[in-house]
Amino acid sequence: MKTTIELPDPAIRQARTLAADQGMTLKQFFTEALEEKLQRCAKQPTTHETDPPWMVGFGALSDLASENRQVLNAIEEEFETLSSEDAA
Repeated sequence: MKTTIELPDPAIRQARTLAADQGMTLKQFFTEALEEKLQRCAKQPTTHETDPPWMVGFGALSDLASENRQVLNAIEEEFETLSSEDAA
């Protein structure tokens, strides 16, 4: 499919340079860049309802969300174990 987009001159110059350095066409360069962006967006959860409020400030680390949830779950389980031991 063909489409027309308007890009800032400095960005297109940099893209041409990077594409040439990697031995690829500008079309290949943009196709790969777009596909990588689409894959990253598809992996990110659409809502952050399960994240604690302090996670909002760490958007750049959103690809670590599943690992963060695992750690938080482990911490919560450990606190539950400690609480039940204290009650006994």
